Amino acid sequence: MPKRILAAAAVAVALTVSTVLSGCGGGGAGGAGASTTVRLGLGDPATSSMGVSAKHFADKVAELSDGKVKVETFPDGTLFGGDQNAAVNLLGNGTLDSTIMSTSVYASFEPKMNAVSLPYLFKDSEEVTKYFEGEPGKELLGSLDKLGIKGVSMLTRTPRHTTNSVRPITQPEDFKDLKLRVPQNDLWVKFFGSVGANPTPMDFKEVYTALQLGTIDGQENPLEVPVNNKFFEVQDYLSLTGHISDGLVLGFSKKKWDSFDEDTRKVLQEAADDTADFKTKYDTDEAAKTLEKLKGEGVKINELTPEAREKFQAAAQKVYPELEGKVGKEFVQSSLEFLGR
Repeated sequence: MPKRILAAAAVAVALTVSTVLSGCGGGGAGGAGASTTVRLGLGDPATSSMGVSAKHFADKVAELSDGKVKVETFPDGTLFGGDQNAAVNLLGNGTLDSTIMSTSVYASFEPKMNAVSLPYLFKDSEEVTKYFEGEPGKELLGSLDKLGIKGVSMLTRTPRHTTNSVRPITQPEDFKDLKLRVPQNDLWVKFFGSVGANPTPMDFKEVYTALQLGTIDGQENPLEVPVNNKFFEVQDYLSLTGHISDGLVLGFSKKKWDSFDEDTRKVLQEAADDTADFKTKYDTDEAAKTLEKLKGEGVKINELTPEAREKFQAAAQKVYPELEGKVGKEFVQSSLEFLGR
């Protein structure tokens, strides 16, 4: 995997000899001992992949800045009341310093973000990384400027899989009539509707109780979510459908970002790029452990056969023309060209 590493020593030295960390929002008024503090809000728990990655970012920033820049992490949505759409607004107006937020959340504000979640767009995790580090990823980060947000880095997530309490999903027909919680995003609604499911948009905070009461039959999310949220207590089956890839954006309020001097921005950018590499490796290492944990909790796990995956891909392709309007036709086409489709 390509490494996006700058000269750490050079940056640290530059920060050391800098007389002022100019305008650093949480810091002091200048001088050789000036410092800054960044408050980083997360929707997920501290023990989640996102939480571990946030800590890695904070540690890397401290290392590269020789302790002059401090990142404080706030998990579980505490800085934005658990409302991730509100977090985007708060980040844009400068109330929040920084967040790590899903591309599917940003898609409510910037349609291009929906491209990441086109069903079965990517063949494997290597393609996702290539896409995020290439021109499409740069364009997605830049598209947040109009929201008052500086997109600093894109981080991969494990593919989204399906859990439910009715039956294993082995082919598209198995979704028929399943009440499946999906994000409040038309892309999910249209895809799962096309394979016969009953997609039910719902705030994530309500999902466990809805599963417990049988209001919905299942949900779909990256692999770690059923563990972190104990869905295994109310779900019997995990099907490794890998239907949609998701991503994360490590973003800053543009007001906050612009208040930093050049050396501070270099430190934050390098730490963000390093965190993107770290998270991809971390998720790969943790996937096997997560599956074992779910097996140990009695969840029945199945993988799709190559033939079944082809059926799902064919079903997804049928709805692409309709989904282009949710993304933007030109960006869909440039994304497909970038991936050699």
